[in-house]
Amino acid sequence: MASVPEIKRVRSESLGHRSEVSSPEAKVGMRVEDLWDEQKPQLSPNEKLNACFESIPVSAFPLSSHSQDIELRSDTSLAEAVQTLSKLKVLSAPVVDVDAPEDASWIDRYIGIVEFPGIVVWLLHQVSVSSNLLQELDPTSPRSPAVAGSDGVSHDFTADILDNGDSAVTSGNFFEVLTSSELYKNTKVRDISGTFRWAPFLALQKDNSFLTMLLLLSKYKMKSIPVVDLGEAKIENIITQSGVIHMLAECVGLHWFEDWGLKTLSEVGLPIMPKDHIIKIYEDEPVLQAFKLMRRKRIGGIPVVERKSEKPVGNISLRDVHFLLIAPEIYHDYRSITTKNFLVAVREHLEKHGDTSAPILSGVIACTKNHTLKELILMLDAEKIHRMYVVDDSGNLEGLITLRDIIARLVHEPPGYFGDFFDGVMPLPQNYRV
Repeated sequence: MASVPEIKRVRSESLGHRSEVSSPEAKVGMRVEDLWDEQKPQLSPNEKLNACFESIPVSAFPLSSHSQDIELRSDTSLAEAVQTLSKLKVLSAPVVDVDAPEDASWIDRYIGIVEFPGIVVWLLHQVSVSSNLLQELDPTSPRSPAVAGSDGVSHDFTADILDNGDSAVTSGNFFEVLTSSELYKNTKVRDISGTFRWAPFLALQKDNSFLTMLLLLSKYKMKSIPVVDLGEAKIENIITQSGVIHMLAECVGLHWFEDWGLKTLSEVGLPIMPKDHIIKIYEDEPVLQAFKLMRRKRIGGIPVVERKSEKPVGNISLRDVHFLLIAPEIYHDYRSITTKNFLVAVREHLEKHGDTSAPILSGVIACTKNHTLKELILMLDAEKIHRMYVVDDSGNLEGLITLRDIIARLVHEPPGYFGDFFDGVMPLPQNYRV
């Protein structure tokens, strides 16, 4: 049985020069370098970076590897959507309305962005209101559907299932039965539009600036931003926080990057989140509790800790939720799917299939306050992870740093910068549940 890996520390000596002038990301860095030299000498380094990024349009950001393949049709089944998202190794995708006319604008062409967590939450909701499906999953469960509100939707359905400790949801065969159901196979993506993150979503135009994009990904807590081509009425690119971190990693050696990146974490005020504020979960708690916490607290990951020592033994991220749906059979030998059982089962599954690149295999990757931004960026990019735990010499948690925290140290929002930018953002749907 696969063991839980020990904490992996950032090692300064293992992080060398990575910039390649030929890479698209490095070319963006060179563009910043040229603009840096043109800035007024009286400006501070931070003001210079702001000015540089304001001068570069987001159309210059390298295309994501699956930007042209990442769209889902609204008539795609949940089972097909899960397989597509898993194959492309993405957490979410825009949904194209198959009923939209050919000359529709981009805002009418898309009905929103579907996410893995939204699919799981919707499925759990169906279990909570369907006595037949719950009876199939657990014959001992009483046939009493959840109480629905005036809108016809069960209130806080995820909490109803998890907080009441329903054995069906934590049993090893729960997701194996669920993914074999007609509900999972026949429900279309458009049927769960109430779980979509945006309605349809906030997007950038090609002539918006890098500064706008960086601020949205940091201060305004967006994990990804579509870039639309108004002429073609379609999404041309999707920029993610991890894509920005990769771009920064390719800028090692450039003057502007070194000037900023050689500062230690303590010098730039990181970590922002102290240990007392870190949301964590114990290794003997249900894994669905971890995903529920991430949804409620709007965070991208959570450390798994030992109950006695309080030391981290693993990490579960929001994107790991797909392992509940794509390989449900790996849990059927467990009486319950605890966070520890989930980590062990997924690691064994990945090792069996020769997939050594999944971030969940990395375990707990940590640094200290004495590491530099440059070292942190290179490790985050190399390991393809979205957060770094800060520990002391004994391995005890001291804080947490996210990709958003790093990007927020790169730029700042000038007074009145966005103006009426957000006025056109459509409100969330009334049945929004994620």
